[in-house]
Amino acid sequence: MTTPRLVVLCVEDEPDVRDAIVRDLAPFEPAVVTETAESADDAREAIAEITEGRDRLGLVLADHLLPGTTGVDFLVELHEGEATARAKKVLLTGQAGLDDTVKAVNRADLDRYVAKPWDPEELRAVVRDQLTEFACEHVDDVLPYLTVLDSARLLEVHGTRAADR
Repeated sequence: MTTPRLVVLCVEDEPDVRDAIVRDLAPFEPAVVTETAESADDAREAIAEITEGRDRLGLVLADHLLPGTTGVDFLVELHEGEATARAKKVLLTGQAGLDDTVKAVNRADLDRYVAKPWDPEELRAVVRDQLTEFACEHVDDVLPYLTVLDSARLLEVHGTRAADR
């Protein structure tokens, strides 16, 4: 039986930006997979596939300006959804104004905001931190993620859980 992977879903309509995000997150493979979607509709389809399988949606990176809806409205929708509420949410944009950002924080339980253009190391640090937090809160066996996430935090959680057994 294979270990479930953690999934980062990148919702971004610009192909070059999507490609850059996938490239920047490649060091997390194979324990973490990056899925992409061009719109909220594509993202909903991807989420349905993820939740039907063994993998776990750990993090959604969403641009603000998307076809058909805003990234903020999509993140609010995820926060209100039973299958997606636990996923960490990061707004990755250069175009959300103060009102939209406040809405994301207050109604979508936004975990982080990363401005475009981003620094690849900063993006990886945010993703590592958010996925580590997700794993500590929602994954029973955190050991498969030691090599790509914050191993000290994961080992602390693993030790605490082992002591409680």
